[in-house]
Amino acid sequence: MDFTLSPELEDIRVRTRAFVDEHVIPLESDPKNYDDHENLRLDLVRMLNTKAKDAGLWAPQVPKEWGGMGLPITGWAVMYEEANRSIFGPLAFNCSAPDDGNMNLIARTGTDQQKEKWLKPIVDGKVRSAFAMTEPHPGGGSDPGMMKTMAEKKGDKWVIRGRKWFITGAGHAEHFILIARTSDDPRRGLTAFLYHRDQPNWHIVRRIGIMGPEEHGGHCEISYDGLEVPEENILLGVGDGLRCTQIRLGPARLTHTMRWLGLSKRCMEIAQDYVGYREGFGIKLADRESVQIKLGQVAHQVQIGRLLVMHAAWKLDQGDRARKEVSMAKVSVADTLHNAADIAIQLNGARGYSKDTILEWIYRYARAARLVDGASEVHNMVLARFMKQEGLDFWSWSAGNRV
Repeated sequence: MDFTLSPELEDIRVRTRAFVDEHVIPLESDPKNYDDHENLRLDLVRMLNTKAKDAGLWAPQVPKEWGGMGLPITGWAVMYEEANRSIFGPLAFNCSAPDDGNMNLIARTGTDQQKEKWLKPIVDGKVRSAFAMTEPHPGGGSDPGMMKTMAEKKGDKWVIRGRKWFITGAGHAEHFILIARTSDDPRRGLTAFLYHRDQPNWHIVRRIGIMGPEEHGGHCEISYDGLEVPEENILLGVGDGLRCTQIRLGPARLTHTMRWLGLSKRCMEIAQDYVGYREGFGIKLADRESVQIKLGQVAHQVQIGRLLVMHAAWKLDQGDRARKEVSMAKVSVADTLHNAADIAIQLNGARGYSKDTILEWIYRYARAARLVDGASEVHNMVLARFMKQEGLDFWSWSAGNRV
């Protein structure tokens, strides 16, 4: 496990950092650049997209034949961390959630016809997408086996009825991946369907208000009232929905952590800059031992997170499902992001709590990190189960659990 970057990846890392510094971070400081939900205005997103394409920094997770950079997952880790030093960075490079995970899933499981119709427009930046899985109680959340949304075969189509909520990006999405129940089989009872925004018999009930800030399209509650999907718009096959969720969510959870590491580092950049010149009681804050301890603690937490993320990415690149490694990274980096934002605000004082910096934005965003794509408690339960099953082999260095 040599994590030394190849010359190609080092070049991508350096160019991504330079792009973010030159084109993206400057947009954060002007409130006029934000939309009503505290994200970047869409016209500015499109402007950044054009520049990123021209720079050859576009859709790193997508195979080259479909318009992306074709990077390995370890390459994603390198680029995403640099991209998300800005709160708007992933949008610039087309590697933000939920499109990021949806593109990876369709690229890995779709037919050529499905990729042409459903994947390529997302890669090209012409449409946004959403992944509709989570349901209100008593439906499925972290446990997909509880799913209540039903798809019934009628003739050559599947008719879908049910309800989803907290579906990220649904308000702006045109392409949707929907997970619905097609049988009571515990392993093969779910199926993944593709549908377009313009299809009838479904609607957005509401855009759910959150602590914010929000992704474009918000977090929506959706009702399905007889949505019809033809057989050719099923990913993999009938009964393969659980497999589709596993293929999508493993890497998607890890890409969250890659981006969160970038935000954690940005918090430390802002904190270090401020304590470097702010004085109190005759001494710079940076020279106080208590401040140095806080910064040092976050520094080592970030590096632990980077190693966990890169190890999980490496195992995924070997064909391993890396369930333990992804869960470890998810729990660790979610905590690190929250702690980095909290300490940076503390060291900046009232300035950090104000909107004069982006720290309060990151702090509110960070609270969701311990919930999205599986709450930290669920991931810790997964780790405990593996440890019980494997004993001392839990800490094995070998690559197992292949997909």
